[in-house]
Amino acid sequence: MKVVSLETHIVAVPPPHVGGMYWIFVKLKTDCGIEGVGEIYSATFHPKAMTHIIDDVFGRYLLDQDPHHIERLWREAYSSGFTQRPDLTMMGVVSGLEMACWDIIGKAASKPVYELLGGMVNQRLRSYTYLYPKNGKGEYDYDDPDLAAECAVENVKRGFTAVKFDPAGPYTAYSGHQLSLEVLDRCELFCRRVREAVGSKADLLFGTHGQMVPSSAIRLAKRLEKYDPLWFEEPVPPGQEGAMAQVAQHTSIPIAAGERLTTKYEFFKLLEAGAASILQLNVARVGGLLEAKKVAAIAEVYYAQIAPHLYNGPIGAAASIQLAACTPNFLIQESIGTWDGFHAAVLKKPIQWEDGYIIPSQEPGLGVELNMDVVRQHTPYTGERLHLQMAARPADVKDLAPAKG
Repeated sequence: MKVVSLETHIVAVPPPHVGGMYWIFVKLKTDCGIEGVGEIYSATFHPKAMTHIIDDVFGRYLLDQDPHHIERLWREAYSSGFTQRPDLTMMGVVSGLEMACWDIIGKAASKPVYELLGGMVNQRLRSYTYLYPKNGKGEYDYDDPDLAAECAVENVKRGFTAVKFDPAGPYTAYSGHQLSLEVLDRCELFCRRVREAVGSKADLLFGTHGQMVPSSAIRLAKRLEKYDPLWFEEPVPPGQEGAMAQVAQHTSIPIAAGERLTTKYEFFKLLEAGAASILQLNVARVGGLLEAKKVAAIAEVYYAQIAPHLYNGPIGAAASIQLAACTPNFLIQESIGTWDGFHAAVLKKPIQWEDGYIIPSQEPGLGVELNMDVVRQHTPYTGERLHLQMAARPADVKDLAPAKG
């Protein structure tokens, strides 16, 4: 069996762009007619650039190769250009191509991918969602703690046993920074309102995106401990695991991190430093399914758990579900709501979600198929924004409105 062709589809996500501005899907085809789909989670460059990069990686390392040879693909791409180091863009491309290979492998074997990566251990997967509160005008409003509490109650009624929110202010190209007293007050108020609303029916996942320096994160953690969050997410920017370890050493709240990291090497440094006990690897960025499985295995040695990150499309989600289903130290999977809306429309059959849990598909491969009519209707992406963007100027305390109380 050989891989003989590649298609890349840049799908524009319709407003309100839940899951990013666009999704990068790849479709591989073999000489025996089996097709596999994958998703590349790449936020560094615009899709106009990424399309050429994807073509180059495919032509060099996968064209006319056996899709079963995952280790060969990974090592050659990882070493591309005499690098042999974690490269975020390269590993994003490899992740998408690799999961498409696994889709092919599973279809050829008539097995779900999780059965080929150790076998199912989790028949259903606990999930959480960000809070998406809407105001009286029907607009998303992330600044009102009372709306957040109401939204949390609604999600608990739907079946979620964990909800996430990030009231710590803007994340900028100049983070981390010291949070103002107003923002510290707002963060504590959000936690108090949501905890009062849901009681012990749901875990609170306090999300941040590296906004803080360690001393600021420690100040905030001390305020939040009384509300017993399940985790404090990425309190400082990625890349300096010693700084994150400082925070971990000064709080009882578990530290979760890893959505911006890639490969086993970066995650090993995080664990070795004692910086995080919950790893938020994104399968569409970390280096693919096999690499994600290796990261999970290293985490197992440290008695750490994985909570796969997911802020992209449903193909990456399907791959993440395959990983979670066969991973003993799985904790919880990020969901985008209940996988309705555009996440459902772009698939022939939506991801199955029931009463707070994702039900892994029993279909061969990744268990999902693209609805190509919908894909074509939303291709190409013509905007200039990247998948996600940070503010281009430093955070100013005068820009931060006080919380409603």
